[in-house]
Amino acid sequence: MPILKPDELDIISISAEQTRRMGIRLGKLLSPGDVVCLSGDMGAGKTVFAAGIGQGWGTTHQVTSPTFNLVHAHRRQADHVIFYHLDCYRLERPSDADSIGLDDILDGDGVVVFEWPERIQPVLPKHRLWITFRVLDETRRNLIFQGNSPRYVDLITQFRESTYGV
Repeated sequence: MPILKPDELDIISISAEQTRRMGIRLGKLLSPGDVVCLSGDMGAGKTVFAAGIGQGWGTTHQVTSPTFNLVHAHRRQADHVIFYHLDCYRLERPSDADSIGLDDILDGDGVVVFEWPERIQPVLPKHRLWITFRVLDETRRNLIFQGNSPRYVDLITQFRESTYGV
């Protein structure tokens, strides 16, 4: 049984800056309609990674945590496609996603990045890229990428190639 599966990628980041740079690499690969879920404990690097995704995607404003607003929408200057960054931490149950206009966001043609997606997992799209963040120590983080459809397996492959050249 191979250790690395084509639909998974397991990475160790040694710093917040490296985590942000990985997000930039992923952001450059995303297409309208893509859904990325960032799951993990508080302080595991999800927002740092999301900020990198936004930077790589081409947002004109810095991506910050949408904890209090729940949703931040950023337009890409090149084509005005929207990058949605949602923080579901304060949602208590999946039905609370209606209050943030989730259906409208997912019906659009933007890129959608969720933090704390496990809180609303039953109402998330079936096909998505799921990245689990684990704290290893003060600076190191483990990121586990999992794709559950051909699009996201391909995205993991592209990310692996752009990051490691293999």
